[in-house]
Amino acid sequence: MITRAAPIVALAAGAFAAGAVLAAAPGHDEHRLVARYVSAWERGDVSRMYSLLDSRARRVTPEASFARQLKAAAGTATASSMRVLTVGHRQGATLPVRMQVSTRLWGVLDETLEVPLSGQGSSARVRLLPQLLFPGLRAGERLHRQLRLPPRATILASDGEPLAQGPNRTSPISDVALQVVGTLGPVPRDQAASYAALGYPPGAKVGLDGLERILQRRLVGRVGGVLLAGHRRLATAVPRKAPAVRTTIVPRLERATVSAMGGQYAGMTVIDPYTGGIEALGGVAFSAVQPPGSTMKIITASAALAAGIVKLSTTFPVATSADIDGFNLQNANGEACGGTLLNAFAVSCNSVFAPLGAKLGGARLVAMAERYGFNRPSPVPGAPESTIPSARKIGNALSVGSSAIGQGLVQTNSLQMADVAATVAMGGRRPILTLLAHQRPRFVRVIPPGVANEVQRMMVAVVDFGTGTSAQIPGVTVAGKTGTAELRDTATDAPGGGSDDPQNTDAWFTGYAPVGDPRVVVGALFPNQGAGGQAAAPPVRDVIATALHH
Repeated sequence: MITRAAPIVALAAGAFAAGAVLAAAPGHDEHRLVARYVSAWERGDVSRMYSLLDSRARRVTPEASFARQLKAAAGTATASSMRVLTVGHRQGATLPVRMQVSTRLWGVLDETLEVPLSGQGSSARVRLLPQLLFPGLRAGERLHRQLRLPPRATILASDGEPLAQGPNRTSPISDVALQVVGTLGPVPRDQAASYAALGYPPGAKVGLDGLERILQRRLVGRVGGVLLAGHRRLATAVPRKAPAVRTTIVPRLERATVSAMGGQYAGMTVIDPYTGGIEALGGVAFSAVQPPGSTMKIITASAALAAGIVKLSTTFPVATSADIDGFNLQNANGEACGGTLLNAFAVSCNSVFAPLGAKLGGARLVAMAERYGFNRPSPVPGAPESTIPSARKIGNALSVGSSAIGQGLVQTNSLQMADVAATVAMGGRRPILTLLAHQRPRFVRVIPPGVANEVQRMMVAVVDFGTGTSAQIPGVTVAGKTGTAELRDTATDAPGGGSDDPQNTDAWFTGYAPVGDPRVVVGALFPNQGAGGQAAAPPVRDVIATALHH
């Protein structure tokens, strides 16, 4: 046994001796120090990096300042990750480390980080010099860049007609382009940091509104330029123009929308329910959010029917008002209404739907609104969200009832309410809206097909004999819902402030046709224009008629 163990003891002794020699080898401590430093950088552990700096660096430069310097250099290079390849050996006052840096603008850089050192052996520490901030820098050099944008891409309508082209963003159909293209201008101050991180040069012009803003990232192409270490070139990127962007905008429907608005301050949206394509945007189609009024009853009815607390045949008392938590909530102009749920929806009866909303409860109302797209980022970049407060924030039964009829703190726009109608038109599947042509259609299930069919029957009744008869088109079955949102307290008929004053209300209408094979959905908001049936339904009818009779 002793004889057999002798070689093992000899091997162990040899390994110990080799380790002792390695530990004592010149530069081993410096090598290990730098390896720990760059390994921490690879992991993004700035605190660990800072702890390895020498005492003078830590005395003069706070950790937060060190972190900012590293971040600034990485931002200049648009770096996304670092990878250590090899750690070399000390050469005078520095130790080289070969590193790979992945960047957004310049691709993958293979550069050497010259790590400055102070002290020797186990007392060695990393010195903080400008060259330490990025691989490829030499003593006295600082990282900077010179950038330029390629020519801006062309925006096309759905039929291929240019909506904006060239440096002056001209269009052969300027009447349409004027409505949707938007403008270019200097980067807004509050967005300067995010654009700089994307590599936009100082003085760059970006889309400020309209399609120019919505499609900004698709239109700008690939930023180009030079990454410099002092006067030396580290990397070059050639600017590359983006391909033309074909949108879903249909010129004849855009013209019809503008004509239907008649020069009034309004917002209208036209969408294709089968694709989710936004075919026209007029005025404040998505930029203005207002209380939706009774168009919200589409969502309330969906929730109540889905919960099984009502049927279309459920009957309600004919009344001029309803009592909720001791508050007398009146119908518009004191009208008496009620009867079946279908009839109450058709004539937009608040004395039925406000208590129904209270019975439904805030949690179920909010959940259904969110399934329809509320409290979600708008499909149009830069557009405000449609919002409804949480059930807890809405509060008591009266507030829930008010939210159920589109008052209170509910806020939305014509884009959202067109999508709500499109969901019903598509049997309860909400189309994900897009402005990009030839996208694969995407849908989200909101309500069961049976519930969608019942809501559709109610929306048909609105146009057949209810508040939306002005949306009728001969020979076509139209479904829709009116909305008249009160903008201030109209409980009293004070002179100049009564409920019959159009300035007190926003007019809404959202609808589609033909029922059974919907080809077009239109949502409209006419702020301060009175009742939805009179001010908003006729313009929607005109646009639907144009879409169907092409």
